[in-house]
Amino acid sequence: MDQKILSLAAGKTADKLQEFLQSLKEDDLTDLLQNQAVKGKAAGALLRAIFKGSPCSEKAGTLRRRKIYTYCIQLVESGDLQKEVASEIIGLLMLEAHHFPGPLLVELANEFISAIKEGNLVNGKSLELLPIILTALTTKKGNMAYGKGELSGEECKKQLINTLCSGRWDQQYVIQLTSMFKDVPLTEEEAELVVEKVLRMFSKMNLQEIPPLVYQLLVLSSKGSRKSVLEGIIAFFNELDKQHAEEQSGDELLDLVTVPSGELRHVEGTIILHFVFAIKLDYELGRELLKHLKAGQQGDFSNNLCPFSIALLLSVTRIQRFEEQVFDLLKISIVKSFKDLQLLQGSKFLQNLVPHRPCVSAMILEVVKNSVHSWDHVTQGLVELGFILMDSYGPKKILDGKTIETSSGLSRMPNQHACKLGANILLETFKIHEMIRQEILKQVLNRVVTRASSPISHFLDLLSNIIMYAPLVLQSCSSKVTETFDYLSFLPLQTVQGLLKAVQPLLKVSMSMRDSLILVLRKAMFASQLDARKSAVAGFLLLLKNFKVLGSLSSSQCSQSIGVSQVHVNVHSRYNSVANETFCLEIMDSLRRCLGQQADVRLMLYEGFYDVLRRNSQLANSIMQTLLSQLKQFYEPKPDLLPPLKLEACILTQGDQISLQEPLDYLLCCIQHCLAWYKSRVVPLQQGEEEEEEEAFYQDLDDMLESITNRMIKSELEDFELDKSADFSQSTGIGIKNNICAFLVMGVCEVLIEYNFSISNFSKNKFEEVLSLFMCYKKLSDILNEKAGKGKTKMANKTNDSFLSMKFVSDLLTALFRVLLWRYTSIPTSVEESGKKEKGKSISLLCLEGLQKIFSAVQQFYQPKIQQFLRALDVTDNEDREDADVSVTQRAAFQIRQFQRSLLNLLSSQEEDFNSKEAALLVTVLTSLSKLLEPSSPQFVQMLSWTSKICKENSREDALFCKSLMNLLFSLHVLYKSPVTLLRDLSQDIHGHLGDIDRDVEVEKTNHFAMVNLRTAAPTVCLLVLSQAEKVLEEVDWLITKLKGQVSQETLSEEASSQATASNHPAEKAIIMQLGTLLTFFHELVQTALPSGSCVDTLLKDLCKMYTILTALVRYYLQVCRSSGGIPKNMEKLVKLSGSHLTPLCYSFISYVQNKKSQGLKYTGEKKKEKTAVATAMARVLRETKPIPNLIFAIEQYEKFLIHLSKRSKVNLMQHIKLSTSRDFKIKGNILDMVLREEGEDENEEGTASEHGGQNKEPAKKKRKKEMKCLS
Repeated sequence: MDQKILSLAAGKTADKLQEFLQSLKEDDLTDLLQNQAVKGKAAGALLRAIFKGSPCSEKAGTLRRRKIYTYCIQLVESGDLQKEVASEIIGLLMLEAHHFPGPLLVELANEFISAIKEGNLVNGKSLELLPIILTALTTKKGNMAYGKGELSGEECKKQLINTLCSGRWDQQYVIQLTSMFKDVPLTEEEAELVVEKVLRMFSKMNLQEIPPLVYQLLVLSSKGSRKSVLEGIIAFFNELDKQHAEEQSGDELLDLVTVPSGELRHVEGTIILHFVFAIKLDYELGRELLKHLKAGQQGDFSNNLCPFSIALLLSVTRIQRFEEQVFDLLKISIVKSFKDLQLLQGSKFLQNLVPHRPCVSAMILEVVKNSVHSWDHVTQGLVELGFILMDSYGPKKILDGKTIETSSGLSRMPNQHACKLGANILLETFKIHEMIRQEILKQVLNRVVTRASSPISHFLDLLSNIIMYAPLVLQSCSSKVTETFDYLSFLPLQTVQGLLKAVQPLLKVSMSMRDSLILVLRKAMFASQLDARKSAVAGFLLLLKNFKVLGSLSSSQCSQSIGVSQVHVNVHSRYNSVANETFCLEIMDSLRRCLGQQADVRLMLYEGFYDVLRRNSQLANSIMQTLLSQLKQFYEPKPDLLPPLKLEACILTQGDQISLQEPLDYLLCCIQHCLAWYKSRVVPLQQGEEEEEEEAFYQDLDDMLESITNRMIKSELEDFELDKSADFSQSTGIGIKNNICAFLVMGVCEVLIEYNFSISNFSKNKFEEVLSLFMCYKKLSDILNEKAGKGKTKMANKTNDSFLSMKFVSDLLTALFRVLLWRYTSIPTSVEESGKKEKGKSISLLCLEGLQKIFSAVQQFYQPKIQQFLRALDVTDNEDREDADVSVTQRAAFQIRQFQRSLLNLLSSQEEDFNSKEAALLVTVLTSLSKLLEPSSPQFVQMLSWTSKICKENSREDALFCKSLMNLLFSLHVLYKSPVTLLRDLSQDIHGHLGDIDRDVEVEKTNHFAMVNLRTAAPTVCLLVLSQAEKVLEEVDWLITKLKGQVSQETLSEEASSQATASNHPAEKAIIMQLGTLLTFFHELVQTALPSGSCVDTLLKDLCKMYTILTALVRYYLQVCRSSGGIPKNMEKLVKLSGSHLTPLCYSFISYVQNKKSQGLKYTGEKKKEKTAVATAMARVLRETKPIPNLIFAIEQYEKFLIHLSKRSKVNLMQHIKLSTSRDFKIKGNILDMVLREEGEDENEEGTASEHGGQNKEPAKKKRKKEMKCLS
């Protein structure tokens, strides 16, 4: 039968074939087809023949075709056919599909859809046919029956896709179905339907099936719906990451969450690769990704940025077109995140409204951690981001070797955090990825070498951390480090010291690196540049410190000693002792030669020897002999010769140039420290013969210092030729020489003070000697200060560093501190005898100043040790058991109570006995201590109510005290709740004390805060409350921006927007409450007769901000109205309040300011006829009235947007607002005439009448312009 069909099909016409096929039963044909297909014979040829004999022009042929189609699809799905046969059959079906009439195509499509819904597909091969059927359907013209009505082919396709997407899909065919849609022509709406369906299927899929599905989805996204695809995939993985982190398996994600972490990361890595590939093919997808993540910048970052999306962004940086945009986006996101965090930490008001937000920096570090799972495409981006952050936000400028922060105090913190994050990214990436280590090290070293002029401490810290992490690993990169050594002699000293300190652990494990460093240092020792020689000394001293000779004591004082334990393996430990000793003695020889060089080089040696001695005690003899022989050159051995030191020999004169040759004070300081260390650490351990020999050697030094002390005390200033009559000017040779000598003598005195204190054992005689030395120091210091005061150049500004060591200062302070604390808190100032107050500060005040400096120093530099510090202060607490349970807050509160008592005592005294400095210092101490209180603790609330009570009940006409106390009140209040009501009360007090702008109105005095009085109300309190109001406005502005971002991110569906309005309700309510209270605050101040100057200027600027933020709120409601249609009642009330209580008063205030200025001008004109006086007054008027036009513009903008909102919300918001009428900036003729008349009179005095006639016109024009500006 099959042969007959084939032979008939070979004929020219198909008539006979049609007849033959018509005569066959349906089953015969299908059986025949089945046999041929299963055997793998010419099924394709047979099928072609059948189609030829079943033309769609005839009904019978069409129906036969239709049945054959259905049967073939079942056959292919059965899985009985060979792969090639199945493919051939499907190919033929595809080719012939477009011949079908529309209704049959619909039927075929419906068969497919029901098979998919019911899960009847076996292998899904036949699905390849569905896109062809749907495509063919769209080409059919005319309407066809569908369901109960008639639809066009395009509409039928849409209905079919809708039905398909709303049905159930079997998990195993999701990928095939998604792939199928890429061959169907889809409209935007249809594409959206398909994408939503596929995204819903994500949670049902196995983890390993998701990457191919994402790939198909990304290919499909080119038809539209890119945004939905991106949002869906990012949201899915964000959720998956969160659930994985919590290790909680939800019902739907059971399979996913229980998979191991590595598998999830590998899947994410594959998907990120698919994304990059898709973006390379379709740039629009990349633009959409950036657009989607940028949208989050307006509102809440946490919606869009997550570890997965950050990893995605970083991998996109490999596409050049997007690189710069991505890094800019990440930089902005990071800094914004830190700024937001800072804003939130400083305001209880915002903390209550905004939930805790995930930090972008934590997300980025999470990406670094995840990148260990073969995310090679992300690591390059991470490294670049790390360096970009360090370069952009590191310390900026250097001035005299010191780093200067260019940014303002507040913005500095986010910048510092961003720089620190960059360093953390690089360090963590370095730890995880071996491949990238060389690259990171190379880039860090390049920056260290090439950026000599800018501060690089942050790169040196990173280098140090990298090397500390794995010195042995870095041996492979040693060539990079040795290359850097070649540049040492060209780098600044600070950089050299930092670099060598950082690479020091490497020197312990790499002999070759150490040798190459020594070669470089030896060359530098004889370089012509002074800096290079100083670098060589610094390098050698560092080597001496870190290569210990056998038998050296371990130093408990080492700050950064890298021992063998940290280096893991010390490669050359066998010959350590011998090699190190020879090596160190060689270096000592090199360093001795430096003692003949410039003062700066010698000074470095003296500063470094003591550290070397502590780390490497076996070098003590060598070092001490070097120092002794050096001291003998400048020491007068005869015991009765005064002065005991040859100061002339320390000074070098070359022609006119006079300079210091030997820093004798540093030499003595070094000797004193080495001697003290030797006595305390080495002498107790010595035994045998060495003892006598060395004892004699050290005894010599002791005797010399003793002799110098005695003779220094006996010496008068005349012996040094440094009495009051001496010349100290910097312009003469003798003056410069005397200055150098004076500083040397003062330095020697300081060194001897410490030496005698250290050997005194608290004996009275030694303390008398210490006081005598101090008197010598003080006399010289006073003479220098006096001379500097008289001289034109102030050299007193350049104070020399003190020689007193930290140990000496801390020993003294430890003794003094308890005395200070006890004395200050136990003896009231008033009890002190008046005799001690005559000159300078009283002892009490000095005690308090000392305390204040210590408290602030501990908080600034020793934050982690505050607990220990407070515990040490608490003398009563002896038992350790109780000790551990007491919190920092409790300990700080105990100290606070003592100072509160002192302040109350001070305030209870009479006004004339009130010591302003002491009160201000006390408030500073209380401010320092209150920072240690936990804001949620009862102690904090107690402190706040106490401060508030003090401000309410005490009136002192002292601006400094008032300012510090008010600042304390506000700093506490913002951490408890918003300070707006406080501001309102204070504004009423200010208004009451200063009176009204309308002199006829008598203002009722409220007296909420006694601290506000006529003396302190303006400018002190006024400027303080305005700056606080500005902060509140900033917070409100931040909240409005956040809400706007959320609204723009919401979809425009009614359901979403109504949810948005509901969820934003507390924030909106809070914003309106804040602005309402601030409005009443400004309502009081604009009626107050404020003095000209800063108060008026600041008020005008703040009013301008107030209106700008009111406008921002109105614009936000314009946005909300689009979706929800209404505005809340309290917003209407706010608008009404602004129209009745603020805008009209602003215009009155502007008139008041202008009248005040014109009166001032008139007064200047009457009193002083000089031209310059009038010009100066005019300039001041112009400067002070500058904010007025800005304010008027802000008010009008507010009213303009209110009109828009009224139209959109169908609420008449303008009924309470009287539109501005003060637009006629009229020229006030009388003032203008007066100014012009004066100008004319001046001209008359200066020249003839004819000149006057020609010259008077031009100034008149100028004056008119100025006058107009001044009155606008």
